[in-house]
Amino acid sequence: MLFNSIDFTIFLPTVFALYWLLSRYPLRVQNTLLVIASYVFYGWWDWRFLSLILFSTIVDYSIGVYLNTTSDNKKRRYLLWTSIVANIGLLMFFKYYGFFVDNFVTAFTFFGAEIQPDTLNIILPVGISFYTFQTLSYTIDVYKRKLEPTQDFIQFAAFVSFFPQLVAGPIERAKHLLPQFEVKRHFDSNFAMSGIYLIIWGLFKKVVIADNCAFFVNQIFNGSSGYSSAELFLGAVLFGFQIYGDFSGYSDIAIGVARLFGFSLMVNFSFPYFSRNIAEFWRRWHISLSTWFRDYVYIPLGGSRGTTSKQIRNVLIVFLVSGFWHGANWTYIIWGAIHALLFLPLLIFKRNRTYVDHHKITSGQLPKIIFTFMLVTLAWIFFRADTASHAINYIIDMFRFESMTLATFYKNSKSLLFSMIIIVSILIMLTFEFLSAQKHKKEVILSPYLAVFIAILITFMGVFKNPSDFIYFQF
Repeated sequence: MLFNSIDFTIFLPTVFALYWLLSRYPLRVQNTLLVIASYVFYGWWDWRFLSLILFSTIVDYSIGVYLNTTSDNKKRRYLLWTSIVANIGLLMFFKYYGFFVDNFVTAFTFFGAEIQPDTLNIILPVGISFYTFQTLSYTIDVYKRKLEPTQDFIQFAAFVSFFPQLVAGPIERAKHLLPQFEVKRHFDSNFAMSGIYLIIWGLFKKVVIADNCAFFVNQIFNGSSGYSSAELFLGAVLFGFQIYGDFSGYSDIAIGVARLFGFSLMVNFSFPYFSRNIAEFWRRWHISLSTWFRDYVYIPLGGSRGTTSKQIRNVLIVFLVSGFWHGANWTYIIWGAIHALLFLPLLIFKRNRTYVDHHKITSGQLPKIIFTFMLVTLAWIFFRADTASHAINYIIDMFRFESMTLATFYKNSKSLLFSMIIIVSILIMLTFEFLSAQKHKKEVILSPYLAVFIAILITFMGVFKNPSDFIYFQF
């Protein structure tokens, strides 16, 4: 079920009304409703994949309970690895089976041997990467004794399947979200109103910025060989704003919807395009994923401890795994490798913690912001391209500088209107985000008047015909 669909506009107020009507009953009743609503929300795509969520829920709930009943380290390690193998095994099968088979065949073909393996038409379950990491964090934290396991299956099922952030995050930690299912929630009108403002802001970024950018991005990337250098450059920049508007828009809506039900989710984006280097960008972009890899991969590998060569190894592993997490395609792995190479000089010269506190942005830092944005934009080309060769050819053509006109781009009669919509929308977003960053806010705070203004822009400038999926649903 899409946040920007008619189905969801009916689903949300219905669940919201039932949820608060049940607040007079024991907490378990409200939690049960959330589980049912979440399963309906997810099953709207394909009810068959509900079995995967239920399987992960049963496995990790049971392992959490057993981990608490034994002090035998050997048994505890066995239980932990059971959870890791079960969850990662499902993820690898559904998401990466085809990738490994295709590369296996390619490798044998390279050496002159032709094989034709049996293949399966596997459908990728929506959001499997997100809820898999969420349940794994629970088991790992229980194993490390950083978290007491819950004895209430309904609470745990609600934590795993909580519909606002189920399919595209934020990837919540059990120690933050799970305790919120254990206490009675009381309706707070101010908290709920802040959620509504976030929903409006997220919809603006999705249906006004991302979906309007998509019109041009798809046009340029799908026929990149026929466009000038200027048009290819424009397509890359617009994709940068498309993916940010799309993904951060989802996160804003998810956080806002959660607030309607009395829950607080972690901030997933902190104005990343105002970053002054790549290290700061990764502290601001997809925060729930980058901190997950930091805590469960980077630090266990040794983190920033040890020799420089080990630190470099750890950074390379984390970025390559992060790229692979995004999809079963070499383009994502290369994208991760590019960010690793951009990050390493900062690590080696001890500059990776320069902007850790998100200091106020000054006019003198504007060149650093623009330079960082351009580096991120170049990397995005691999993220968006269908193949690695497509991305390489796109970049080569972009830097030929044979033609800097936008003639082909403007041959479509809609181009001028859409261009104005995109420019105005991006300027509004950047202005609000800049002002929020200057005030050290973690999110854009709308007043009632600004919320009405943004809602009007959504009505007249948003893309509603044939609503598109959020990009990160494929991950």
